[in-house]
Amino acid sequence: QVQLVESGGGLVQPGGSLRLSCVASGSIFSINAMGWYRQAPGKQRELVATITSGGSTNYADSVKGRFTISRDNAKNTVYLQMNSLKPEDTAVYYCNADLRLKILSLYTDSEYWGQGTQVTVSS
Repeated sequence: QVQLVESGGGLVQPGGSLRLSCVASGSIFSINAMGWYRQAPGKQRELVATITSGGSTNYADSVKGRFTISRDNAKNTVYLQMNSLKPEDTAVYYCNADLRLKILSLYTDSEYWGQGTQVTVSS
């Protein structure tokens, strides 16, 4: 069984900062890309940032220069440092990972999602 568990969401004032974490656990052989997505009320889920196993990153234009994605491969963890937060950053943030699982002697590649963590930016 594989789980992605997010933490670090909450309520913050405009201009403030939050750091999200996501830990992957289970029968994981390796992790390829990891990323963060978000979904605001009434809107579709959108990409925030991704990071490959080699450390290459990609950001949505709306968060460039404010958010930083990083990962700790030894801990199967991805982080999202969010600075200069704006009210329009308010959303549920979801962790995503492309995992290679090893169960007995079999390998399988699958995409997994976390349960989401609420980020609210408001004064």
